[in-house]
Amino acid sequence: MPAAYSSCEEANTILQLLTGLYSHDTDSLPAEIVGARQHVCFQSQRDFPYFPIPFKETETASALKAVEGLAAAVLADLRDVESRDKGRRVTIDLEKTTAFLFQAYIATVNGLGKLDPEVKKLLKDTDLLQAQSDSYRRMSANLYETKRSGEYYHIHGSLEASTTLRMIGLEPFRPDLKTHEAIVTTIETAVKGFTVVELEAMNASNRQAGVPALKHEDFLKTSHGQVSSKCTPWTVQQLEFSTPPSPLPRTTQPQTEDACRPLAGIKVLELCRIIAGPVIGRILAEYGADVLKITAPNLSDVPFFQVDGNMGKHAAELDLKTAKGKARFEDLLADVDIVVDGYRPGAFDKLGYGPHALSKMAAKRGKGIVYVNESCFGFEGEWAARPGWQQIADCVSGVAWAQGNFMGLSEPIVPPFPISDYGTGCMGAIAALVGLLHRTKRGGSWHGKTSLLQYDLLLFRAGLYSQPVQHELRQLVGEEFANLRHSNSVDQISGTALRSMRKKFPDFFTRKDLCDTWYSAAYGGDITAVNPVVSIDGVQTGFQRGSRPNGSDAPTWDFGQDDDVRKTKE
Repeated sequence: MPAAYSSCEEANTILQLLTGLYSHDTDSLPAEIVGARQHVCFQSQRDFPYFPIPFKETETASALKAVEGLAAAVLADLRDVESRDKGRRVTIDLEKTTAFLFQAYIATVNGLGKLDPEVKKLLKDTDLLQAQSDSYRRMSANLYETKRSGEYYHIHGSLEASTTLRMIGLEPFRPDLKTHEAIVTTIETAVKGFTVVELEAMNASNRQAGVPALKHEDFLKTSHGQVSSKCTPWTVQQLEFSTPPSPLPRTTQPQTEDACRPLAGIKVLELCRIIAGPVIGRILAEYGADVLKITAPNLSDVPFFQVDGNMGKHAAELDLKTAKGKARFEDLLADVDIVVDGYRPGAFDKLGYGPHALSKMAAKRGKGIVYVNESCFGFEGEWAARPGWQQIADCVSGVAWAQGNFMGLSEPIVPPFPISDYGTGCMGAIAALVGLLHRTKRGGSWHGKTSLLQYDLLLFRAGLYSQPVQHELRQLVGEEFANLRHSNSVDQISGTALRSMRKKFPDFFTRKDLCDTWYSAAYGGDITAVNPVVSIDGVQTGFQRGSRPNGSDAPTWDFGQDDDVRKTKE
């Protein structure tokens, strides 16, 4: 490997880049967090990347984890008066960051992972519209070439494939198509009947989540690119000024003699589906928050992503379109500290529960609230209201074209693993921690915002690996990965990368401190999931309960005594 490259040094450089972005926005990143960055220590056994990707994913996420850890340390100081001004050391292990960034592919249920067909029998079936279980419908979310050679479009049927398939002239179900090749040929042939301009028009009229695959320089020329490229990765702004400072709650949660949980007693209401949003809640649970995830009983979700995404939480169901559901939801809101909203911008405003409505509620109760929005395109620019997922952000921003070029191709390829989702989740957690810090010290209600697109733009700000580093990464993955093309599915791309990484780095996958195993009563078996990344002097991190499928718990803040048992021994 190139001797001159150090992932730890690069992570520190990106940390400096990050803090510099906020030199004129101390609401979004307070000076006391920036001022403590000399207490960050990056460490790595390999000190070189693992992922076959041209972007500094691990280094960028490690820098974000450092900011997250610094924010948590400041909150810990507010609990532990005796430790103030002592400079808590924040340690970021880059192997742990790497595991964090593709944790869905490391998690298991009774030893079975995401790519094991048998695991479906162990999961609650929340794929209500067969967007995952039906291979044909699943490929309605994929990258295809269009009518003009060399131009590509990522159609995305989201969790209900019928609209997108009908939009391009196909039947919503095709049980006669048995192989991946037959499915791709059928769908790509249909997509090739349209130009990018025509697909964009149809997408807009049908309110579907699809985008052209743009090169980064072309994205920056768009109206949205010009606006979003000037935005910071996350923002935190004050919603109301009337409520007084709110001290961190006293708690009966057990604290060790030399450690505390910064978010003990903090109540978090998670209104999210699928990776980025749930990762925000998962991180807050690591620091001791009581996280209650609320989903609707008639709303589809990807079953396996709940295995790692619901770690440390309770998960309940409410129908907010019924009087009973709204009444129970408002009871929960009466005591909430942080709300995490991962749905399309404006969805909860229509229900009467958006950030401004809840800040009025907070003012009336006399205690501020922190509201965090996570979206695909961000909250400024002409595309802000468009729906989207990780692949959408990766394709429109130029990440997919850069991945294809890295592989020596003249076509875009969606990168392996939902890495942008996890990085975005970390940025949302930072926004939540910063908002909570402001509420604690200054009072008021606070609004945090972040997006998948902003994470991708941060990757471009950090810069691609040098050509020698990229060459080394290409040598690691071999011919099978090099043979992938634009129309391969996310799981095919990720599965190929995973097999290569397991072969090249067996010690990484057997490192005992990367994961914990819990017995989950809700799953009726053992759950193995990735551990927290951040280590802070005098701070206790980790989960207080295992995972459970959506809808496993009652919609209440009384979590009671969980039956989950942590099985991993120190």
